[in-house]
Amino acid sequence: MKTDIEIAQDAQLQPITEVAGKLGIDSDDLELYGRYKAKISDGLWEKNKDNRDGKLILVTAINPTPAGEGKTTTTVGLGQAMGILGKKSAIALREPSLGPCFGIKGGAAGGGYAQVVPMEELNLHFTGDFHAITSANNLLAAMLDNHIKQGNELTIDPDQIVWKRCVDINDRVLRNIVVGLGRKADGVVREDHFIITVASEIMAVLCLADNMQDLKKRLSRIIIAYTYDGKPVTAEQIHATGSMAALLKDAIKPNLIQTLEHTPAFVHGGPFANIAHGCNSVRATKTALKLADYVVTEAGFGADLGAEKFFDIKCRMSGLKPDAVVLVATVRALKYNGGVAKDNLNIENLEALRAGIVNLEKHIENIAKYNVPCVVTLNRFVSDTDAELSYVREFCEARGCTFALSEVWEKGGEGGVALAKTVLDTIERKESNFKPLYPDDMPLKEKMETVAREIYGADGVTFDAAALKSIERLEELGFGNMPVCMAKNQYSLSDDPKKLGRPDGFTVNIREAYVSAGAGFVVAITGTVMTMPGLPKVPAAERIDVDDNGKITGLS
Repeated sequence: MKTDIEIAQDAQLQPITEVAGKLGIDSDDLELYGRYKAKISDGLWEKNKDNRDGKLILVTAINPTPAGEGKTTTTVGLGQAMGILGKKSAIALREPSLGPCFGIKGGAAGGGYAQVVPMEELNLHFTGDFHAITSANNLLAAMLDNHIKQGNELTIDPDQIVWKRCVDINDRVLRNIVVGLGRKADGVVREDHFIITVASEIMAVLCLADNMQDLKKRLSRIIIAYTYDGKPVTAEQIHATGSMAALLKDAIKPNLIQTLEHTPAFVHGGPFANIAHGCNSVRATKTALKLADYVVTEAGFGADLGAEKFFDIKCRMSGLKPDAVVLVATVRALKYNGGVAKDNLNIENLEALRAGIVNLEKHIENIAKYNVPCVVTLNRFVSDTDAELSYVREFCEARGCTFALSEVWEKGGEGGVALAKTVLDTIERKESNFKPLYPDDMPLKEKMETVAREIYGADGVTFDAAALKSIERLEELGFGNMPVCMAKNQYSLSDDPKKLGRPDGFTVNIREAYVSAGAGFVVAITGTVMTMPGLPKVPAAERIDVDDNGKITGLS
């Protein structure tokens, strides 16, 4: 079979104006980036804001493994299958980060015959949104350092600067650096840090903002440092709001592309789910809901990260209410959770499947806590046996979950028809009574403990002294009613990536807490998770190339 990039490059794309027409979008509301990409004009929302919302379907997954789960592939394939069934559908995805593309994961456009295209452009520079976010972030950093150099009128304490520079590449040597070295004119010497662009608060702000007015309000509230007497300093106080908004003027507009089967795809924003809130932009999702009868979206990594933050952050802030959740798993990944080595996953092993399926069980239980109907789907592999598939089906149905196989990687939309029919039937039969996990007025410490106990299955939470001090300070400053964004490794329900399956008897350690005042949430850093990833020993970048004709290879 062809590789993902070969399939994408061989695809016959429709002009984006034709794809947009399927949702009733006129060419006047498109800002074209060539023939196959476009941004949506601000005026489109005004024309359609009174439309009745379509049904919102969230696709999430078990904890990721080296065996692969196919969450984005399932999202794309389900959207394509809805079209085959005659439904007016769209999908809403995040934009890929260059970090994973050149690091360990590869691209994020789906796979096989369930991809969004143009694949290479999406995975690389796309429409320049990440460049704009990076520039706005680093402009704020430059203005902060310049303020200190030019007299420090606000009495900013250089030891209490919390704003970090960013770059959208995995570069571990930038995690902790010293800036301002050299001559006196080169600035004030201090310790500084870099994070990856997708972990930047600017990314979160862009993805949660309703419009330019809301964007500017959020940018203005960003806390960049504290004064010598402990008072917060905001972006507005150093007069950076307007210039940052100018850099983000086009980036805030949702992007429209297509799937291999020409289903409209709103792809906008890209916060990581392990260190940020992991969902595409509110604007993209809300726009899609006004134009389509069914919108399929996804949230990053496993349901303990992406789905929890989709529910407790994105939905809480935006008023979105999901009608159903599709929980993706594979037999291979479940056996990996049951202790089988990656090289042996093609061999039938019901004992390992029974041992590893507890990971899926916990995610089923977690979705139920939000009162949203759940459909479990297995991304089918050739090596899966009938006995293994039957076991998973019976396991899910015994727990009140409907179940369907998915073969979208191999067959595209046709391979997702059974899943689409099951999802449609579930939405028709079961009412969603969505509610967040915790109330706004719960203290921050209790919110963190609630997520750790209820979602991760922890016995409790330990807090480093610095984290406790920060939480106390944040509540004194009036940020106690904000939701919490738990930064945790994606591979385990616990904060230890080596604890697979459904670990018990563990505690989660929170080593750091800080506020993203513009985004509107408090971040809790757990375990050893990093906000600037590093490259693996053999990065994906080593196999990527471009030939004399400009054809890219090795991008998967």
